[in-house]
Amino acid sequence: MRDVELYRHLLGLESPWTVRSVELNVQEQRVEVWAGHADELRWPCPECGVELTRYDHAEERVWRHLDSCQFLTYLHAQPPRVACPTHGVRQVRLPWAEARARFTTLFERLAIDVLKETAIRGATRILRISWDEAWHILERAVQRGQRAKRPRVTPHLGVDEKAIAKGHQYLTLVCDLDRATVEFIAEDRKQTSLAGYFTGLAEDQRTGIAAIALDMWGPYIQAIRAHLPKAESKIVCDRYHIMTHMGKAVDDVRKREHRALRAAGDDTLSGSKYLWLYAAENLPERHRERFAQLKATTLKTGRAWALKESLRELWHYTRVGWAERHWKRWYFWATHSRLTPVIETARLIERHLPNVMTFFAHRITNAVSEGLNSKIQTIKKMAYGFRNRDHFKTAIYFHCGGLDLYPATHSIPG
Repeated sequence: MRDVELYRHLLGLESPWTVRSVELNVQEQRVEVWAGHADELRWPCPECGVELTRYDHAEERVWRHLDSCQFLTYLHAQPPRVACPTHGVRQVRLPWAEARARFTTLFERLAIDVLKETAIRGATRILRISWDEAWHILERAVQRGQRAKRPRVTPHLGVDEKAIAKGHQYLTLVCDLDRATVEFIAEDRKQTSLAGYFTGLAEDQRTGIAAIALDMWGPYIQAIRAHLPKAESKIVCDRYHIMTHMGKAVDDVRKREHRALRAAGDDTLSGSKYLWLYAAENLPERHRERFAQLKATTLKTGRAWALKESLRELWHYTRVGWAERHWKRWYFWATHSRLTPVIETARLIERHLPNVMTFFAHRITNAVSEGLNSKIQTIKKMAYGFRNRDHFKTAIYFHCGGLDLYPATHSIPG
């Protein structure tokens, strides 16, 4: 009797449910608990809530519950069914588990906490469940969170791509920059990839988008122009990606100059690749003396680096007029530098200049998207990669979607 009363409290069972018996198997380290209910009760239809007499019982089912003193604990019950005139025969809702679940809600909540902190494989060892069972909990959590998610206006978005495998295989990610969450994932990085996000929005959600930060990828820009009103004033070509292009241009100049110097027996640029990619203030102390010596020479790479650092100043201005003046001076300098990679990059930026200058109206960057991209890469490494793309998307939504993943639990009597 003490065991019955103890497990009634541990399971949080309230009338009409109670614990009928408990069986302890020390050899197998298992606790089996059987729940039952009083007879002659009326049960609400799970679809419409109309109270009906019991039609029959479903077959006995078993749910995994939280461990009891390190013993695996399982709850057994025969769920009642009702015959609703509107919805037909339905199983009633159970207070300890969601429909079609293999675990109690309390166990699922614990499992979700564990899955947030470790990979699937690690969770299976901690929780003592199979890989399929762990993945089932994760998938159910994401589905539950997406069902509970209410439509809302997202003023500031970030669009980025995520390489998922060799051979130019990508996912398109749409992020909420204010909440730092992944809102949408699509295959590839085509115009249709991003268009799928906009077509799923209501009219007020589309008009409520104030700005979108993205790189200068043409298909994304075309999708925004096709689906957003006043798109040109909302597209913000991201500072991070622009500076990535400029950093690559500096590295291309270095490679060409290094080959020419090596051919003449000069190793001046050997081992200096990453020095030129640092911002001036981020250069490690141990490299500063050597870098100062390199800058003091007449290297083409030094001129390219100076152009890179000058371009960074563009986003420091508080007024767009001053930024435009800086750009004109910088563009003249870059296009007259006789450094082909720098000239090509300058012309690329010039073609997108109106959407570079929109930064001064919205002051957003894709830094949040890049941070989420880094988190996603960690998720991928923890799982040793994802062979199944749908599994990868589900994992991204689980860890980065900002969803309410937890099942509702009944109150436990005090």
